Amino acid sequence: MVLPGAGALPTADSALRRMGENRTFVVSVSCGAGVAPTRPPAYDVRAPVSHRDSAGAARPRRHDRRCRARSSFPSVPTTYDPHTALVVVDVQNDFADPEGSLYVPEAGAVVDAVNTEVEAAHRAGALVVTTQDWHPAVTPHFAKDGGTWPVHCVAGTWGAELHPDLAPGDRQVFKGVGGEDGYSGFSMVHPVTGDTASTGLDDLLRQRGLERVVVAGLATDYCVKETALDAVRLGYDTTVVLAAVRPVELEPGDGQRAVDVMADAGVALG
Repeated sequence: MVLPGAGALPTADSALRRMGENRTFVVSVSCGAGVAPTRPPAYDVRAPVSHRDSAGAARPRRHDRRCRARSSFPSVPTTYDPHTALVVVDVQNDFADPEGSLYVPEAGAVVDAVNTEVEAAHRAGALVVTTQDWHPAVTPHFAKDGGTWPVHCVAGTWGAELHPDLAPGDRQVFKGVGGEDGYSGFSMVHPVTGDTASTGLDDLLRQRGLERVVVAGLATDYCVKETALDAVRLGYDTTVVLAAVRPVELEPGDGQRAVDVMADAGVALG
């Protein structure tokens, strides 16, 4: 779902459809006024200090290494023009703040690097789109409900807000609103049936006649990777800015493997 600018937050009008229905997963949402809380609410579950969360799911191991393109994939300069969109992926408090439930190491450096890209994009007349996880409190995406991840980016909470130091974009895309797995900024996947649905990002870019996508944000090995791969599949000339991404690394080396997969798929590395 796409919204113009910052400030308008979606509220879910329909819950996750009955699990196991063999149909396309559709979520109806509306734009409601209101400000998300500035402090984490009581149900914003944080994983304990150990590498397992309260539901027993493995917490990502924290590595300070940066993913780097292998030498066979040289980096290219990142440029912007009115035919380009900068897609800033999930720079939200739960990922980018050390107090977040799924903090990505070195995310502070990502915020600074993304802001540099946002400034360059706006200066060149490019569109800047921010994506946000916007999960319900109960979803098979979370370990406590049978999924993989600690509770994070619950709609309307502090953890789901964009990091306060992030430069504002022009449009917002919310994903996972009805409980889907929303790794890509372009598409969402029903957690049971595997059916896919569009977030509306592709329609937004095509309506504006955009031909190129630059991707930055969090995290390299999940939402950045899937957004970039979808962009290539959809026919966009796609670049990932390596200085403006970081991996979460459930397993050591996931960040580098994600970079290699993107490069092999035709993503340019900026």
